[in-house]
Amino acid sequence: MNLHRSVLFASLVAVSALSVIPVSPARAAAADNLSGDAVPGVCMLSREAVFAQAKIGQAANQRLTQLTQQARDQLVNQRKPIDADIQAFEQKAPSLTEAQRKEQGAALQQRMQAFQAQAGELDQRVQLTRGKAMERIGQQAQPLVADAYKNHRCGLLLNRDAVLSGNTSNDLTAEVVQGLDRKITTITFNLEQLPAGARNQATP
Repeated sequence: MNLHRSVLFASLVAVSALSVIPVSPARAAAADNLSGDAVPGVCMLSREAVFAQAKIGQAANQRLTQLTQQARDQLVNQRKPIDADIQAFEQKAPSLTEAQRKEQGAALQQRMQAFQAQAGELDQRVQLTRGKAMERIGQQAQPLVADAYKNHRCGLLLNRDAVLSGNTSNDLTAEVVQGLDRKITTITFNLEQLPAGARNQATP
C-alpha cells in the first residue's frame, strides 16, 4: 500500500522552504536613464538596502541562516524513522489483513501529519525571528534616518525601491548605512517561540 507519497513529498518541500528570505538589493533605475534636477525637500531611502549593506544586517542574515539550518537538520532527523517505517509498511502490506493495513496505515498517516505540523511551525518561527531581528535593526536605524532627514532639509521621504527613475542625489541610504556601521555591527538572537494562539493554528 502506498501511504500517500504526495504527503511525504509535501513535507520535504516544507523542510526545504525553511530558509532565510534574502534581503533583495534596491531595484535599479529604469533602463531609459531618466534623470532631471533634484526636487528640493524630496529625499529617498531604501530600507532593504540598509538591511542588506549594513554590517548589523549582514550579521542578522548570517545568524538566521544558522538557525534555519539547525531547524532543517532537526526536521530531517525526525523524518528519517517515519520514512523507514513507511517503506517497511509498504513492503509487508500485501501480507497483512485489510484491518491491519488500515490500522497501521492510519497510525503512519497520523505521524506524518504531526511531522508536517512541526515543519510548518518551525517555518513560522523562522519568519517571526527574521521579522523581530529586522525590527531591532530598524529601531537602531531610526535616529540615523531622522538626523539625515534633518541635515538634508527633507520635507518628504520616499521609498527608493518604489521610484522608477529620476535624480537620486537626495538618497539617504548610504549615509544611514555608514551611520549604522559606526553605531553597531553585531546582533544576536535565538529562534523565537510562536505565541500560543499561532502555535495552536500551526497544529491540525
